[in-house]
Amino acid sequence: MSEFAVVAREDFSDVTFLLEVRHPQMARAARPGQFVIVMLHPQGERIPLTIADYDRGRGTITLVIQAVGKTTRQMQQECRVGSALFALVGPMGMPSTIGSARKVLCVGGGLGVAPVFPQARAFKEAGAQVTAVLGFRTRELVFWEDKFRRACDDLILCTNDGSAGIRGLITDGVALALKREPHIEEVIAIGPPVMMKAVAEATRPHGIRTMVSVNPIMVDGTGMCGGCRVKVGGEVRFGCVDGPDFDGHLVDFDDLMARLHRFDTQERTAQSRWSESCRMPEPAQEPAPPQSRAAAPDAYELPDPAEEVFGG
Repeated sequence: MSEFAVVAREDFSDVTFLLEVRHPQMARAARPGQFVIVMLHPQGERIPLTIADYDRGRGTITLVIQAVGKTTRQMQQECRVGSALFALVGPMGMPSTIGSARKVLCVGGGLGVAPVFPQARAFKEAGAQVTAVLGFRTRELVFWEDKFRRACDDLILCTNDGSAGIRGLITDGVALALKREPHIEEVIAIGPPVMMKAVAEATRPHGIRTMVSVNPIMVDGTGMCGGCRVKVGGEVRFGCVDGPDFDGHLVDFDDLMARLHRFDTQERTAQSRWSESCRMPEPAQEPAPPQSRAAAPDAYELPDPAEEVFGG
């Protein structure tokens, strides 16, 4: 059996799926907040994916993936139990700091729900009181609700349409959490950049330490290529070796979001070629450009699953 064998799979929606991959050494080494770089085939691209969970006893790591581009759509088709990944490198990045905060709020939006779970669990194991706020567009996209309820002291579920939990944006859930527990000492937020920016702005007036996990464009994952540059407090940092966690009150999210669309043309070309070769239909419409999202009244809503989702 391959060292990188897929031993379990679960589909949460038409575009979101979970892979449990066997890698005993990585499972022993993994820490909350870290990521891996995956190659599906020898000629495939290298993509960074945050470690959503790990089981040291089973010797596995868990990845939750959204099929939004050529490689992730291909993984959705080909990665079944019994298949294997060609390469799996990690754990990479700096582990999240699980400090001495006694009351912590963990916020996950969309796909960001998965990578915030190890942090919520780690804070709970360290003795903190943990509140989780999870945001999805609709009930059909909700996953891991029971898992968070077991690991956290309180859970606030938000959906844009009100089909599960409270109706509203994830910032509404954050506001409710701060009202319920006004003495929260630290906030962890993972999700699309626009969501993390909104959470950071919501906590800024309260002076609450707010850490976010960024997922910039990345090539080698070792700080050599410079592709994952992030502006933090006016200084250039590298997401792969200095992060992925940074102070959300210092991250230049506008620069981050602009950089994430740097290779849109190439990504669409690769997606089109692969779709033609496997006779997959093209998406109904392309994602809106960054400026139109920022200007829209619902700019802080979670993106549609068919759109690109970055962060975490």
